[in-house]
Amino acid sequence: MRGPALRVVVVNGSPSEPSKTMGLVDVVLDTLKGMLPIEVSRVDVYRLGAGFTGAIERDDVPREVEDSLRLAEDADLLIAAAPVFRGTYPGMFKHFFDLVDQYALANKPVLLAATGGGDHHALVLEHAMRPLFAFFQALTIPVAFFASAGDFDGTTLLNPRIYGRVEVGLADVADLLRARATARE
Repeated sequence: MRGPALRVVVVNGSPSEPSKTMGLVDVVLDTLKGMLPIEVSRVDVYRLGAGFTGAIERDDVPREVEDSLRLAEDADLLIAAAPVFRGTYPGMFKHFFDLVDQYALANKPVLLAATGGGDHHALVLEHAMRPLFAFFQALTIPVAFFASAGDFDGTTLLNPRIYGRVEVGLADVADLLRARATARE
């Protein structure tokens, strides 16, 4: 595990604390830690406050929200994680990305993760989240991760197939991520 740490920023769209969404992300982060050195930061969009929710443009946000936006924009790897509500990601999750600079995520690796009540909610990854990051011209990682309510005990992920999918998906891009961290040095 030599070399510079990969700066990973999780943008968490879940309003719950703790949450199944972060339970899935924790599995991703633990697996990634086993592959390369990482430094993790987290933005919980539901905790950004009235200065965030009331902002119409980037110039309207208070300093702490600006810091969260810059943190996401400057990540080596962005993990965009959200629960599914009514067929898509929550509005506050989208609002965060409405304030992100249009070109800040260009060519940036973005890993998609979502949770939902049932397997049919997995479509959110391909039909809502992937197009959002395509707009930003992000380098969206091909394998996205989804877990449904039945895959958890509370917020602990139990389904071994999802663990396997995370391992394979991250192994496929580990060299790319390692190169991103090294290129920054």
